[in-house]
Amino acid sequence: MSDLALLTAAFVCAVCGMAWLALAMKPHWAQVRSATSHTAAVARRLRGAGAVALLLSLAASLGADHPSMALLVWVMMLSVSAVIVAMTLAYWPKCLLWLSWLPDGSGKPTGLIDGGSVWQSGRMTRARSSFPSGSTHG
Repeated sequence: MSDLALLTAAFVCAVCGMAWLALAMKPHWAQVRSATSHTAAVARRLRGAGAVALLLSLAASLGADHPSMALLVWVMMLSVSAVIVAMTLAYWPKCLLWLSWLPDGSGKPTGLIDGGSVWQSGRMTRARSSFPSGSTHG
């Protein structure tokens, strides 16, 4: 594989890893998935996916360069990917919605998969609004 392809894969893995680590935190999860809250098991899966993605990023960096340069590039990638995820959470959190989908042991997704639907009782239903039914919004 070419160095450019390995570094691109490393960068994509770093951004996904940082996003999964951020989504493991309840405030960021609530920003992205406003109608649902995650459980401790989902948070563990997100942290695990984030750690694996960051390790894959390191491995891809090591495949592209010699170790000293690869480590330097990887640390810079981590910094840039953390800023990208932070700015995305600040300005466009729903953009990370696709990363919040992780299958559970039953093969069902953990929540939103089409912009508002959630798995409940083994079937898809629309997510309920978090606003009281009598309130008006302007």
